[in-house]
Amino acid sequence: MKHLAILLSATALSACSTGEQAVKAPEAPLHNRMLVLDTHLDTPLHFERQGWSFADRHGLSEDMVQLDIPRMKDGNLDGGFFVIYTEQGALDAKGYADALAFARARSDLIDATIAKHGDAIGPARTADDARTLNKAGKLIAYKAMENSYPLGEDLALLAEFHQKGVRMAGPVHSKTNQFADSATGEARWKGLSPLGRQWVAEMNRLGIVIDASHASDAAFDQLLALSKYPIILSHSSLRSANDHPRNLGEGRLKALAAKGGAMCISTIFMSDMNMTPARGELFGQYERIGSLSPAEQAELNRKWRELDKTEPLWAADFEKYMAMVLRAIEVGGVDHICFGADWDGGGGLKGIEDISALPKVTERLKAAGYSDTDIEKMWSGNVLRVLAAQQAR
Repeated sequence: MKHLAILLSATALSACSTGEQAVKAPEAPLHNRMLVLDTHLDTPLHFERQGWSFADRHGLSEDMVQLDIPRMKDGNLDGGFFVIYTEQGALDAKGYADALAFARARSDLIDATIAKHGDAIGPARTADDARTLNKAGKLIAYKAMENSYPLGEDLALLAEFHQKGVRMAGPVHSKTNQFADSATGEARWKGLSPLGRQWVAEMNRLGIVIDASHASDAAFDQLLALSKYPIILSHSSLRSANDHPRNLGEGRLKALAAKGGAMCISTIFMSDMNMTPARGELFGQYERIGSLSPAEQAELNRKWRELDKTEPLWAADFEKYMAMVLRAIEVGGVDHICFGADWDGGGGLKGIEDISALPKVTERLKAAGYSDTDIEKMWSGNVLRVLAAQQAR
């Protein structure tokens, strides 16, 4: 091998001396040349785990996590919105106080984790920050709030979370709350509550992108009508792919596009969720994985993977996912589609199990005839456009 290296070196020198042009290095794959963002990353629930590091590579066979810094590089996921998710409790003073304390702590945990790995990833607050970090060779970390329940009835707290770096937030999660009806909750408000309407105005004032994922159809319609700026769905699927209230109808996707918004395609609810009692028990443990010992974490992963063999969470795969993606583009247009797979929050399907599979999506989009420019719009341009519109108010 040493002699071969010397021979190759001598050949290269000879070529230079005779005026021959050096062989041009092969161009990087298309996916790697694009700025790629995901709008809904639930990975922060792993940040407090004992013995776990965001900087280490974790394989799906031994760890449930779908995203870490090495695999972000594998899948050329340049970054996205790391989520402050708060489970909903009682709609009373104690419930709100407990939730606020949790949300503040989760926000601080995201900041501390990003700072700890500042050589590889940096915080972002504006659309330009993403491009600046990308040019510097760093991954990109925005913050989002899933479920505004922790705000209680004090909308002044939105300014606090804006100051902490939150640039996207949704009013509601899986249960109807003080702001809005959930897609999977009771129709208490017939859309937004009076406080929810004030929430929209304050979101617009601060420049935080409104996220309508998890909102009921009526709440979606009102968010779209009331917001002065384009809104987003950070992790939603098409109802035409699976008739579930959590998904968005094609007519509403067209309405969203008409007002400049974007729907970020998820991998969830492309079938009904197979939430058996066994899976429900494991999900309860998973949501509190940060409190488990390393041995308990390993046992949870073992049980989860064993259950996957007999009772998979979703009856869908990469092919069905791509069929939905292509249909969504056909309905909404390339300027109004983005990606938010719900990694580490229930997302992932056979053939697209973690973020290392993202280049496959780009390959399919290219094979379907979409231009490089259009594909990059969907991976990041549309999200950054919506974010910039909020911040140019």
